[in-house]
Amino acid sequence: MSTLKIAIVLGSTRPGRNGEAVAKWVYGLAKQRTDAYFELLDLLDFNLPLLDEPASPMLGKYTKDHTKKWSAKVAEFDGYVFVTPEYNHSTSGALKNAVDFLNKEWVNKVAGFVAYGSVGGTRAVEHLRLIMAELQVATVRAQVGLSLFTDFKDARTFAPAAMHEKEVHTMLDQVIAWGTALKPLRTQEIAKDHNVLLAEGVA
Repeated sequence: MSTLKIAIVLGSTRPGRNGEAVAKWVYGLAKQRTDAYFELLDLLDFNLPLLDEPASPMLGKYTKDHTKKWSAKVAEFDGYVFVTPEYNHSTSGALKNAVDFLNKEWVNKVAGFVAYGSVGGTRAVEHLRLIMAELQVATVRAQVGLSLFTDFKDARTFAPAAMHEKEVHTMLDQVIAWGTALKPLRTQEIAKDHNVLLAEGVA
């Protein structure tokens, strides 16, 4: 079985965001491992506007270049680690918007979470779990919650407690285990889509 590909998704585009330091820290820890390939995805690099596709993402009939670029990149991965802030008891609007652009690209994959906020971003993660469930994404139990009061100096400079490194690896262990378990389902879906294209004379 080929090596799993896991995206670490930086889910904030806000100027001066704390998430950049957090995502790079997670990525650095992930790169110490040899059981999966990891890539850092920054939503800023995709410059997604507020959802502007005329058709439902379920149809996969994208008309905008930015959507096609985002779709192609997300489709590459077997799973995701979402790095999210907590804004008003939820995740960021930028991350929710990015998720809503797509549909089948997420299906039968796995997600883990690293969150930060005044209470460790836990409420943002709870909302993301509901969103992922609708998209048929399995979410792992282990998560990392970073406090603006104890893991940042003056709520700005990232200085995580040492215990969080172990939490990141525990979460990644579960992401890789579930990603591996779900891979046969994704393979079946790819084969099914190919057969549909053959029947339609497209492939």
